[in-house]
Amino acid sequence: MAGKRTILTAGLRRLSVLLSEMREQANLTKEEVSAKTGINVTTLYRIERAQARPQRRTLLTMLDLYGIDDQRREDALELLTDAQKPGMSRPYEASLTEVYAAYINFESVALSARHYQTSYVPGLLQTEQYALAVIDTSMPKVDAAIMERRARARMDRAAVLTKDEPLELWVVLDEAAIRRVVGGPEIMRGQLHRLLEEVLKKNVILQILPFDAGAHPGMAGAFTLLDFHDPADPELVYVESISGDALIEGHNEIRRFGVIFDQLRAMALSPRDSAALISEAASNLS
Repeated sequence: MAGKRTILTAGLRRLSVLLSEMREQANLTKEEVSAKTGINVTTLYRIERAQARPQRRTLLTMLDLYGIDDQRREDALELLTDAQKPGMSRPYEASLTEVYAAYINFESVALSARHYQTSYVPGLLQTEQYALAVIDTSMPKVDAAIMERRARARMDRAAVLTKDEPLELWVVLDEAAIRRVVGGPEIMRGQLHRLLEEVLKKNVILQILPFDAGAHPGMAGAFTLLDFHDPADPELVYVESISGDALIEGHNEIRRFGVIFDQLRAMALSPRDSAALISEAASNLS
């Protein structure tokens, strides 16, 4: 059943927003649309919340009722086509949570990502050995095959950093993430060397938040802010927690996390000093 889930993509989110706007402009409630078209109210709710893709005939019925002109109708049908395209997460969806799979899809088309991590190296910058060690420790009862697919998903995600229009990545990483030995000294040393290679890329900025910075606004946990090329795609925040991950929208929430990230990068070491600290940590591993 997991493979039949509707996993959120940027195209699906854009279509859901457009259909909600069209219904409101037509001054119709979901109940009125249901009464006039026979489309189930729950189905309408799921479509407008990007929890389900409408079938083409359902979309055409809605557009007819809303009195949409030819140009906007064409735009909606193009968005439906886009929404039907598989996202980056498709090969791994059976092994991923719905929210994490959706996050991967959004990350793959994002313009930039501002990421704060507390305990381990972010997935985009992990080596495969380090990724397996993290997954094995944090998800001890997961089947080995699922572990491998999740690790492979992290490796494939890293393509966003080297594609023609690469993701602009800015990471603030707590010093604990480079001091905590994950998977043993050899794996950890390889991971730290990978970080030193990644920061040579023009689209990657990495800062270490040192222990001596003291208390800081990121102690509540890790998060990522995603920005997009298309103005029709509003910013998103991805929040990680033991109780479950979440994708958050809304101007006030985005602004709050943006302010926190700005405070964290102001408290962190410069990129040059951060690289020196990572190099020191690698050399200290026996």
